[in-house]
Amino acid sequence: MEKTDQTFSEYYDYFENIRRRLYSLSIVFIVFFAAGFFEAGKILRGILHVFNLGDATIVTTSPFQFLDLATKVGLYVAMLACLPLILYHTYDFLKDGLNKKEKKLFFTLMPIGLGLFVLGFAYSFTILYFYLASVSAINLSFGIKNIWDVSSFMSQIIWASSLLGLVFEFPIILTFLIRIGLVEVDYLKAKRSFSFAIIFIFVGFLPPPDIFSTIIQALPLLVLYELTIIANAGYSRHRVSLAEKIKATNVIHPAT
Repeated sequence: MEKTDQTFSEYYDYFENIRRRLYSLSIVFIVFFAAGFFEAGKILRGILHVFNLGDATIVTTSPFQFLDLATKVGLYVAMLACLPLILYHTYDFLKDGLNKKEKKLFFTLMPIGLGLFVLGFAYSFTILYFYLASVSAINLSFGIKNIWDVSSFMSQIIWASSLLGLVFEFPIILTFLIRIGLVEVDYLKAKRSFSFAIIFIFVGFLPPPDIFSTIIQALPLLVLYELTIIANAGYSRHRVSLAEKIKATNVIHPAT
């Protein structure tokens, strides 16, 4: 028991630091959740205006459905708002243990990561826009009315777009793993076919459900995978070259 108390006391400052950060994040989460919850109607109208689905009727199927939808919108808004803050607190917590190169790498990758998230979100949103417009037109051509559930409509758009935005972050993760020496570029090349298969399987679970949309959503991820290999190939060659120089130096000048 005394050993446990001693261990806890040694790390108390770290636990307290984490507690304060989680507390501040929870406040921000609650504020943005409330904002998203109470502004869900405006957000819904904005999305419907963008999609401009004049051929479809968006309906509620229960008295409390919009309340459930507002809750989901609040959660999405709060999570998106907290994402950059989580990155900041992660860096601020680890910065004392990072060297100059690692700090530079973090500040280089962070804006790129945020940009990739926005790109993935916008890409999925655009695909869903054209897909839903096409589906509604095709249904009408067969004499089928488009009556869509508002909760499913909103949830699938926001959820699918947010998830694809997060998946677009994988080049940042791979780059970080490569730079700290946990993953080799040659390994990514060797596992290319396996990685492509995983990408297609994962994207297959995202809406829209047809094979054509799956291919369209998977293509940029395949390109990002290849760009990650190309962007880090020079770093790997530099590291190998440096290792060979050190080895050669030890051979020529063996330690005494």
